[in-house]
Amino acid sequence: MGQGRGRRIDLESRLETVELVNRASESGCGVVAACKAVGISRRTYERWRDKPCGDQRRGPLSSPANKLSPEERETIIRIANSAEYCDKSPSQIVPLLADKGRFVASESSFYRVLKQSELMAHRGRSKPPANTKPDELLAAGPNQVYSWDITYLRSAVTGIFFYLYIFMDIYSRKIVGFSVHEEQTSEHAANLVDNICLEEQIEKNTLVVHSDNGSPMKGATMLATLQRLGVIPSFSRPSVSNDNPHSESLFKTLKYCPQYPSKPFESLVSAHSWVEKFVRWYNEEHLHSKINFVTPSSRHSGKDRAILAKRHSVYVQARCQRPERWSGNTRNWSMVNKVFLNPLQRKKQSDKKEAA
Repeated sequence: MGQGRGRRIDLESRLETVELVNRASESGCGVVAACKAVGISRRTYERWRDKPCGDQRRGPLSSPANKLSPEERETIIRIANSAEYCDKSPSQIVPLLADKGRFVASESSFYRVLKQSELMAHRGRSKPPANTKPDELLAAGPNQVYSWDITYLRSAVTGIFFYLYIFMDIYSRKIVGFSVHEEQTSEHAANLVDNICLEEQIEKNTLVVHSDNGSPMKGATMLATLQRLGVIPSFSRPSVSNDNPHSESLFKTLKYCPQYPSKPFESLVSAHSWVEKFVRWYNEEHLHSKINFVTPSSRHSGKDRAILAKRHSVYVQARCQRPERWSGNTRNWSMVNKVFLNPLQRKKQSDKKEAA
């Protein structure tokens, strides 16, 4: 039968339950075991047996002496919302009222009443700033949007690291510049971006550089250099790595590639030398999956269009020669024309609709 403990049931069900336990007890079963089988405690069985009409117990007929009256609750809410106290917590309001020779309620009562009235959220200027997602960035060609970050490289001395600064073009995925240093400073980042803009011949107000919120990224020297170069800075939300996914993905490729040293770097020179080889491989040999398996350098220079067109031609010829092997279209070797950084949700939804 199995009635849950504490569940309200009618008189008929109580009598049936008591009768089942009685029969089981007469047949030699223990009362405790029988009560457990029907889902009640022994004390409940005894109460139902002795008083089948139900529980005659009643709660207190009067309210607690320390209960706040509706007027007192309204007073607490009115004080907390007043211009004088609206930006203060109950722990501050209560002593300020005492300084004025006034007692309304205890601090715990203030907290309880405000919580029940859903008034414990920060209000006015005390409200924390909204942690909004960065603006959507679109790259439809090279040298329009860069992503950069700093990662650690282990040194031979425990607790000492070298710091790798890397700038990537999100459209082509090309590493456009890097440097390795013994410390993280805004000056190193500024010098690197200065050299990159000179080498890539970046014109003013044509490039956006996105990074996280680290001190080298937002340092005065770095920001002044970006302003001088006419480069627009963009920043991730604090402690949100997903806002800078291209750099995070690049660092994973770097540190998980088979060539990454199993031992720490002996010196700054050895670290720089290894990174230089990695960058050459990544830009010139690595077929990047997000740009339809062409190298970052070929896409950065515009050569990917001819490479992808040739692949498409090869597949079309193969289908013409053996059409029985093709049940549909050939593989899509078209260019990835647009790359988004922190795309809006509506963009993703519209893409899904187009794909469907």
